Amino acid sequence: MAKKQIHEPKIIRLEDIDPGHQWDRPIQAPGHMQVDFEERINFRRLHDYRLARVRQALAKSDLGALLCFDQHNIRYTTSTVIGEWARDKLTRYSLLTGSGDPYIWDFGSAAKHHRLHAPWLGHDHCKAGLLGLRGAVPTDAGLFRDAAREIKAILDAEGMADMPLGIDVVEPPMLFELQKLGIEVRDGQQVMLDARQIKSADEITLLNMAAAMVDGVYQDIYEALKPGIRENQVVALANARLYEMGSDCVEAINAISGERCCPHPHNFTDRLIRPGDQAFFDIIHSFMGYRTCYYRTFNVGRATPPQVTAYKKAREWMDRAIDLIKPGVMTDKIALAFPTCHEIGIDTEMEAFGLNFCHGLGLGLHERPIISRLTSIQEPMELKVGMCFAVETFCPATDGFSAARIEEEVVVTPRGAQIITLFPAEELPIANRY
Repeated sequence: MAKKQIHEPKIIRLEDIDPGHQWDRPIQAPGHMQVDFEERINFRRLHDYRLARVRQALAKSDLGALLCFDQHNIRYTTSTVIGEWARDKLTRYSLLTGSGDPYIWDFGSAAKHHRLHAPWLGHDHCKAGLLGLRGAVPTDAGLFRDAAREIKAILDAEGMADMPLGIDVVEPPMLFELQKLGIEVRDGQQVMLDARQIKSADEITLLNMAAAMVDGVYQDIYEALKPGIRENQVVALANARLYEMGSDCVEAINAISGERCCPHPHNFTDRLIRPGDQAFFDIIHSFMGYRTCYYRTFNVGRATPPQVTAYKKAREWMDRAIDLIKPGVMTDKIALAFPTCHEIGIDTEMEAFGLNFCHGLGLGLHERPIISRLTSIQEPMELKVGMCFAVETFCPATDGFSAARIEEEVVVTPRGAQIITLFPAEELPIANRY
């Protein structure tokens, strides 16, 4: 007798969901409130689109199901989140089979909350779950074993037990328990990244809203950059303003000034800003999960010729790369527009990675495409309409310690790249000019 499916799936086709991009109109940057007189973000449409993208990518793969522990993949598939606390715990997980609707195993009472407030998920698909908390829970407690058996039962019920199971990231004991049950485990992260690389109109609007918030923060930083303020004070200012504006997570802020600019340390300290400093900042935060990666460079009071020259070179490299961004272009062509490692005084492309490159943006900070001399020359990929990514450049100054760092976020439209990071960066901004 055939087993009865646990939950009747809601099958949705991509072509029935996404209204399409109105490329002849500006990308929206609406307020955070929902209103009845404008069409803004439609979160249920967003969920349906993301789920349909995953189903499409899964159908093209040789996998029968996806088991996700990566918080971005869980949110993309289930539209659930319980905050930044869960980012590195590896205790929440979701399951999607080729024929079913998503399951979510969440931390304690969060499962009951989903049953009350997430009607797009099946009531019996929202379960409480606990695994190892990165090893803190002893493996002999049996949690991994019981979870693996429950997953196997669902795969059996939904007809996917004989197909490989894709996993993104996992604690080793969970992997071992699945294998003990005869489940073939493969890399599922590639399938999820395939799904996430083309953004819907709702996703692009959310990315634009997140960038608009940083536009405002940079105005505050520009006004605050005076001798005597510390790097960590700028970080505090940015954190406060972002949360006031509605950010759901300020992931990281780089604040680098003066002699700390070269080589780029990717951090911040308590260094006092001084007259004539070159200083650059990176603001990484998210609104409704959608992230920014948004650098700007300033000088304080005045700028020297080497500092101005470094900024001009960084801007030229930026513009050269952005001019090439069009649908159908292969990423090796853009990678070759960036300077070599030797042009910025670094011995290898591995050591120079992350200074002059591009990376996809979405629910994750690093999605597809990744474009660099290190990764794209041998394995290029094609740019497509709806991709969203950040373009970063870095140029050291000839004084030996200053440097310029610029980053623009772009959307690939039918006509080319549209920049959504709008704080002025065409020329070196000098804050509180003397």
